[in-house]
Amino acid sequence: MSPTTIFAPASTPAQLIFSLSSLVIGVVIAIFVVVASLLAYALIRFRRRPDDDRSEPPQVYGSNRVELAWTVIPILIVVALFLGSARVITSVENDPQANATTIVAVGHQFWWEYRYPSLGVVTANELHLPVSGPGRPSRTLIALLSADTDHSFWIPRLGGKTDLIPNRINTMWLDPTETGLFLGQCAQYCGTQHARMLLRVYVDTPDAFERWIREQREPARQDDNFDAAEGRRIFLRTSCVNCHAVSGTAAAGRFGPDLTHLMSRDTIAAGVVPNTVDNLRAWIRDPEVFKPGSRMPAMQLSDRELNEVTAYLATLR
Repeated sequence: MSPTTIFAPASTPAQLIFSLSSLVIGVVIAIFVVVASLLAYALIRFRRRPDDDRSEPPQVYGSNRVELAWTVIPILIVVALFLGSARVITSVENDPQANATTIVAVGHQFWWEYRYPSLGVVTANELHLPVSGPGRPSRTLIALLSADTDHSFWIPRLGGKTDLIPNRINTMWLDPTETGLFLGQCAQYCGTQHARMLLRVYVDTPDAFERWIREQREPARQDDNFDAAEGRRIFLRTSCVNCHAVSGTAAAGRFGPDLTHLMSRDTIAAGVVPNTVDNLRAWIRDPEVFKPGSRMPAMQLSDRELNEVTAYLATLR
């Protein structure tokens, strides 16, 4: 599992941000060392001597050299940092024009929706990207939209923080150079469960990514198990279908996550808990247990209905 740090970049945008951060930190440390050294020198060199009976030391009024130095040097530092920042911002904001996979990321309270328009895939909370290598470079352009309020998309090891703002489309691009799981966070306060609106990005090998896409295109499985069949009927006749979509059924809601391949995901509730049958049952029974303030209501199902709906959802892989 990848830590959330900017100091282990695994993509070009993150590397550019890391390099700029290192420059700024180096300049700040240098300034601190120079100022602290001069202060220590002045304290020691001009301390009061036991035989010094003057009420105050000799006063020096003005020095053209010193005033010129403390004016020119800060200006040069600011200009250098400005130019470095401008270069990084320009590079990060230049969208890839060719050979880029486009993904639409939509922020909801309090979960993530991911659409792959050219690949015919819609999923939730767990983003899959192909790795980019020297022999097979791959860039992903992410269009960021909000369905309700301000959110922010931030995976520290892959790229900088980019906001999702209602009625506006922001973009960012990534070219991850390592496979694995990268963690992130909604970095803009968006309501009571902002802290539990987590980001999970899976960077796959090209073959694994193509296999995942093929699996996600498949319609929902139809299980002959009695409980699953009964759970499917309960699911389709309740208001679940107003919020959730399941490919191949009448469920076509978009207010909540697409559930077609629910059990192929490692977590539920936007990364809050592992995706197990027990956790899924507890989530359906009362989402407030895991996520107080969640937009999903408790459906007030009986224990039998709860078991059957859980059995049905557990077949969606």
